[in-house]
Amino acid sequence: MLTIKQIRENRAYTIERLAVKGVDAAEAVDRIEKLDDERKSIQARLDGNLAEQNAIAKEIGMLFKQGKKDEAEAAKARTAALKEASKELDGRLRDVEAELNAEIVKLPNFPNKDVPHGLTAADNVVVRTGGATPELPSDALPHWELARKYDIIDFELGVKLTGAGFPVYKGQGSALQRALISFFLDCNTAAGYTEIMPPLMVNEASGFGTGQLPDKEGQMYHVTADNFYLIPTAEVPVTNIYRDVILSESDFPVKMTAYTPCFRREAGSYGKDVRGLNRLHQFDKVEIVQIAHPDRSYEALDGMIAHVESIVRKLELPYRILRLCGGDMSFTSAITYDFEVFSAAQQRWLEVSSVSNFESFQANRLKLRYRDANKRTQLCHTLNGSSLALPRIVAALLENNQTPEGIRIPAALVPYTRFDTIK
Repeated sequence: MLTIKQIRENRAYTIERLAVKGVDAAEAVDRIEKLDDERKSIQARLDGNLAEQNAIAKEIGMLFKQGKKDEAEAAKARTAALKEASKELDGRLRDVEAELNAEIVKLPNFPNKDVPHGLTAADNVVVRTGGATPELPSDALPHWELARKYDIIDFELGVKLTGAGFPVYKGQGSALQRALISFFLDCNTAAGYTEIMPPLMVNEASGFGTGQLPDKEGQMYHVTADNFYLIPTAEVPVTNIYRDVILSESDFPVKMTAYTPCFRREAGSYGKDVRGLNRLHQFDKVEIVQIAHPDRSYEALDGMIAHVESIVRKLELPYRILRLCGGDMSFTSAITYDFEVFSAAQQRWLEVSSVSNFESFQANRLKLRYRDANKRTQLCHTLNGSSLALPRIVAALLENNQTPEGIRIPAALVPYTRFDTIK
């Protein structure tokens, strides 16, 4: 969440930066400034009333001592009137603050100065590429056909048990899933991330803290009886571990990783781009999260990008890294880099990771702060990234490594799968 200070200190900058995300914020900023002025006016009147009440309280005692009973009673009546007025003002102040907060939370995060202008994925910028694209025979199969051929993923059974977008992994397909999860976690913990095993449901406060609520409630599965939400990513519970926490500067950086199933409604998704593993309602993902000092968060971002890149390289997949344009970024992000791997049988790029710096946006919602050298509390910066999301990684691994003898397993994964070929 943006702070009122960020919005009011440079109105023109606020409108200009949010325009990069395709948001016309001029009217919203006007409403916010008007509400903030009203809030300040009410607060000033409340403060004035309190000061007058304190002054009258001292006067009443002196009037009684001097035997001026009538004047003392009049002063008491004035105090009662001030208290009643303050009660009304306090109620109005709460209403204005709630209205002001509701307006501020509608505004997305400022995009970093390095974020490209643009409204769609076509405007994203390729930062670098790596890996070799395999040459497959003309009869190469897409992963959903390979899954059926080798009986490792059953999409129809998932429809029977739950619905579309809930596949059932079987045999070597299950082993590959488990191997990837363990491999990703081992890579992350070796890089200094502490493994966390969080709940798979969160409350509203957690959803608000990382920005899923009220922005993305339509994409989340809601357990209405208990007002819990199934997590769309481990970022939500893991980052919220530090909600309402004040860190010391010596605590930085906080580095955490977690494997969880993820649940997303993906309302409106249909067509060829959602076939097989391309888009699911339930999928496995390993996440990395950092809480960083504001002066070092972009150094942390560079380290996270390099870390994710090192894992993709170990999987021997062709990849590219994109810097997202303003219109293709999330509500909460200040800057995002997407990793895509090339699916040779589908002849298309598949997103497998997003690595983002949220700067202080999430921290303000979370009330996540640190105490600086002068003992003042400041907002932290938060970052997260997929390390990695499994479905499209599996799709690319199956398609790119298909041979007449079976599907080859990358060497880095063999100690985890305990087989080198899916047959």
